[in-house]
Amino acid sequence: MWDGAGFDNPAWRPSMTAMSKLTDFTSYADAQRHFSGAGLWALFDGDRERLNIAHECVDRWAAGPDRTAVRIAYGDGTTEEIGFHQLSAWSSRFAHWLRRRGIEPGDRVAIMLEPSLPFYAALFGAMKAGAVAVPLFTLFGPDGVRLRVDDCSPRLLLTNAEKSASTGPLDRTETVVTDDAFMAGLRDFSERFAVETRADDMAMYQYTSGTTRDLPAAIKHTHRAVVVVANAALYGTGVRPGDRFFCPSSPAWGHGLWHGTLAPLGLGVETGTFSGRFDPVLLLKAISGFGITNLSAAATHYRMMKNSGAVERYTYAIRKMSFTGEPVDSDTLAWTDAVFGTRLCSMYGTTEVGVILADYPGAEDFPGRPGSLGKPVPGVKVAVIGPDGTESGTGEIKVWRHNAWFPTKDRGRVDADGYFWHGGRADDAIISAGWTIGATEVEDALLKHPAVREAAVIGVPDALRGQVIKAFIVVDRVHDGLAEDIQSFVRARLSQHEYPRIVQFMDELPKTPAGKVNRKTLRDREAAL
Repeated sequence: MWDGAGFDNPAWRPSMTAMSKLTDFTSYADAQRHFSGAGLWALFDGDRERLNIAHECVDRWAAGPDRTAVRIAYGDGTTEEIGFHQLSAWSSRFAHWLRRRGIEPGDRVAIMLEPSLPFYAALFGAMKAGAVAVPLFTLFGPDGVRLRVDDCSPRLLLTNAEKSASTGPLDRTETVVTDDAFMAGLRDFSERFAVETRADDMAMYQYTSGTTRDLPAAIKHTHRAVVVVANAALYGTGVRPGDRFFCPSSPAWGHGLWHGTLAPLGLGVETGTFSGRFDPVLLLKAISGFGITNLSAAATHYRMMKNSGAVERYTYAIRKMSFTGEPVDSDTLAWTDAVFGTRLCSMYGTTEVGVILADYPGAEDFPGRPGSLGKPVPGVKVAVIGPDGTESGTGEIKVWRHNAWFPTKDRGRVDADGYFWHGGRADDAIISAGWTIGATEVEDALLKHPAVREAAVIGVPDALRGQVIKAFIVVDRVHDGLAEDIQSFVRARLSQHEYPRIVQFMDELPKTPAGKVNRKTLRDREAAL
């Protein structure tokens, strides 16, 4: 459970000047000098005893003059703005509706909706009522939905008519369609709701993007998690009051939910998102039209914007950028710098531990190193642990939690200046003829080839070398000699052993619901063959 216990460490005592807040500081030096667990808590109304995410993200900001809370760019090209007053009123109505339906504190309420007023009303209304919100990805098929519903046993599943028809009846879970008639019925309920949750009450279950055959357990978050995620906002995405923030990732996943929705709203900063079928051209249009100054997206989003060829149609106001999910190839890093005129910063973490490494967007005194994961966020101890269990130059990235090293399942290294570098998932390492090869390094070289649009590599069995590299590549057109040309291209840039000895062209690469290339699916397919 992500409970933020590390931020109660007495070593992190307040050192801020009187009346200042952590949001007042933007430099890396000030982050190290002024950070404290008490400083994080000072950004919120609640305390370690009583706290509610919906109050912190919505109601307290609705007490003043109305302003925008959420901007939505829809896949059909339309947009919508939802104000804090509107969001507070509708989430309160939803909370009263839940109580009327007999939903009690601790009951789970699953929400399978695209970003929209019904989605945000249900998300924050459930937590206002003391229920546990369970966001579900809208592209889950019937089996994926049933597995998660069977796992967490929600009393209700909120969705649209199309998804309701595809999932069919669910055992012990009532399906409610949040159509216009449903929303009209909520108008009968009060626009105010008094929250009564404790900081350690359960607020949300979140499922990671596993396959339906390999379902991960739900990560369980208490209300105090909103305080923890403020650390990611301050140093991972660089959110500060006055920003126009945007995150196109689905709020069914950690990046879109915690970093794209709860973190900025918790600091009173307006946020934006994409709803419906993703389109990189519409994303560029929204970034321009909304006047976005702070963008946080998945690595895949930046690559898709680059490949769209539409960037020159619009003008941009971006001052801070970040990415997460998987490494960004060096060509895309160079492209973002040239187009947006600001550094694309890494933000690294996991659903279980939150953000632990960052590039400090907006900190002019932080000399970022392209390709690195940055340095630890304040209050968090991170190290690379070798096979013998001690700190090492290379090994697995781990974070210190509850007096033990907690694994991230990612390989990495740390250089002499304290910058961390990603080495791929621990199960993505390829050992060929005694050489340990990181998949991401080979993929980065492949993506530099002018014909390659997407690439993924895995290790496959080989009688002589143990494993060899196999590349799965997406190109616009396959012609004779292209595979050999790509192999020579990579071999010339890396080394004689770090190139794909097998090349397979594909129409598209399998991806997780969160948009990351799914190497596990590729490995499973190879094993089946």
